Amino acid sequence: MAKIGHDLEEDLKVLDVKIKQAKFEYDQYFLGHRPREPILVRGEVQKIIALWSNLPIHNTANRFRFNTLCSRFFTFRRQWDEVNRKIEAGTYEPHNQRARRRVQSSDTPAPTPTASDDDVCAAYLDARKACGQGAPDRSKVEALIEKQRAALVEKYGCKDVKFRVVVEGGKTKLKASPVR
Repeated sequence: MAKIGHDLEEDLKVLDVKIKQAKFEYDQYFLGHRPREPILVRGEVQKIIALWSNLPIHNTANRFRFNTLCSRFFTFRRQWDEVNRKIEAGTYEPHNQRARRRVQSSDTPAPTPTASDDDVCAAYLDARKACGQGAPDRSKVEALIEKQRAALVEKYGCKDVKFRVVVEGGKTKLKASPVR
């Protein structure tokens, strides 16, 4: 790679690639696939921008492309900083949803076949509350469980049906399994 600061057109290509790389790495970081913030790539982009911001760009097309890349980077930087602030404050919703799912799966074990409908109903209502969904009337949930149990016992010819509460995509669901 040529030295930064000698060829503007080459530096603009590098800058474009580095901005795309930084965006990808930040997306991975916010999804939890990277353990640390990608500050090295961000620093490289800032270094190129700082260098060419202090040098005159005589070609109008190159100046326009440089300003466009700078604007894109500054927009991304503002978004990244905002998400980092939310993460530090504990208000970043994707992380909160993931934490609620973890707590839900560890706090509410799947009911055993001998678990009462009351236990399943309580777990379902608690999970809906934890996910920020409205809680339906308890009697409606119990009636739904009994209706599903009767239909599945008849359909599969089993002794009983085991219900468990799961959260998928931020939605609380009842999963049923026939017990032979």
